[in-house]
Amino acid sequence: MDIAMKISDRDVLLVIDVQNDFCTGGALPVPGGEKVVPAINRIAQKFANVVLTQDWHPRDHVSFAPNHAGKQPFQSIALDYGAQVLWPSHCVQGTAGAEFHRDLDVVSASLVVRKGFRRGIDSYSALFENDKKTPTGLLGYLRERELKTVFVAGLALDFCVRFSAEDASEAGFDVAVVEDACRGIDLDGSVAATHQSFRERGISVVSLEAFL
Repeated sequence: MDIAMKISDRDVLLVIDVQNDFCTGGALPVPGGEKVVPAINRIAQKFANVVLTQDWHPRDHVSFAPNHAGKQPFQSIALDYGAQVLWPSHCVQGTAGAEFHRDLDVVSASLVVRKGFRRGIDSYSALFENDKKTPTGLLGYLRERELKTVFVAGLALDFCVRFSAEDASEAGFDVAVVEDACRGIDLDGSVAATHQSFRERGISVVSLEAFL
C-alpha cells in the first residue's frame, strides 16, 4: 500500500507530546524517546496540516505520585473517572521539561494543543481527558477544518498515542499510527495491549518507509 501517494490536504499529522521530560534525561523518559524526532521531522514535510500536543501539568496535578502520601510512581489509584496510574512529576507548566525537544520541527505546526492542565484529571488523549467526556477542543478543530485522516506519531505509543488514536477512530476519522515514529513505555504489557486494541478497532499501523 503506497500511502505516500495519498497524503492530501485533508490529512493531518498529530504529533503527541515530544517533550524533554519524555526523552532521555527527562523526568519520565520513554526508552529511546528522542529517536522519534528525526522520523517525525521527515514525515511532517509531507503534510499541509500538522498539530502538536503538549502535556502541560500544574505542579499539584492529581496524577503525580509525590502528591499522594505513601504512593510510588507507577502504582495506580482509583479516581472518580476510574483507575489512574501515578507518574513521576513531569511536564510541569513553564519548566524546561515541558518544552518540545529542541530538534523537533515546530515551525510547520498550525496548532498546539495543551492537555492535562486541569489539576483533578489526567489527559492522555489529544481529544478527550481521561473521563472520556471533557474535550480538549481538537475534535472541533479537525471537524471544522474538514480533515479526514489522522496520522499519529510521538510519545508514548501505549498511552497518549494509543488514547489519541482510539478517540479519533471513535469520532469517525480514518486513523493510522506511524509505528517507527513512536516509542512505548511498556508498563505491564501495555504495548501488546495497544497493538491488540488497534487491530480490534481497525486502526492502521504504518511504517516510515510508506512516506519516503
